[in-house]
Amino acid sequence: MSFSVSGKTAIVTGSASGIGLAIARHLLDKGANVMFADIDEDRLEDELGEEARAEGPVRIFAGDLTEKLTIANLMSATIDAFDRVDILVNASRKMAVSNPLSADTDAVEELWRQNVLSALRMSQCVARRMIQHAEKAGVEPGTMIGSIINLSSITAQVTRPELLAYSMGAAAIDQMTRSMALALAPKGIRVNAVAFGSVMSGSLQAALKDNPDFRDEITAATPLQRIAAPAEIAETVQFLASDASGFMTGQVLAVDGGRSLLDAATPPAH
Repeated sequence: MSFSVSGKTAIVTGSASGIGLAIARHLLDKGANVMFADIDEDRLEDELGEEARAEGPVRIFAGDLTEKLTIANLMSATIDAFDRVDILVNASRKMAVSNPLSADTDAVEELWRQNVLSALRMSQCVARRMIQHAEKAGVEPGTMIGSIINLSSITAQVTRPELLAYSMGAAAIDQMTRSMALALAPKGIRVNAVAFGSVMSGSLQAALKDNPDFRDEITAATPLQRIAAPAEIAETVQFLASDASGFMTGQVLAVDGGRSLLDAATPPAH
């Protein structure tokens, strides 16, 4: 089986910075057409404005993906630019600290909208378009027509009180991945997830800047004794997007340096 994504079209949400940007850049470098989508229009423009204006394999789309109309407009922009979509990476995610004993400051509703519902609505919209395109093109039943990859976290399994909302969202993403995989398998669409541990994301960089000792805490709690680079998540996403994983669906791959193997009392990754 091939690891190639060359010639495929991908939408990557949350791709103005951090892990989402690394994933989108990686897919682009491997020959895919990529729609970079994010709420941060200024950062998208700074990172990709010149490339997007070149009318090549890069496009950018700015908008709030918690809004259904924005999702529909993103889908339309992708089809207008590339005629089809083969890969969706739901990388848009937010980290917020919870006060688990306060309904006003537990952040549950905020992260549910941002991390769970936006990914679900994007998946539903993109899956419908993939199916329509396959039917119009006369694709034979049983042919794989698309791949959806969700970003999750090992906090779905190993958490701590201040990560209440984030952990709930990650657990929901995992179960959404399994449920959508079953629903879409007969249509030829695979749905998988990457549950990561400590990755040098924007939020972790900020946390390390505020508390440099946190790095030692993370490495001590990780069997491989280091923090992952965003590129390592991007390579896993490429595998799940490619034919190399063609018989995989409904799986949540842990990319965490062995951290989720440790006792539940070990402080989890952010």
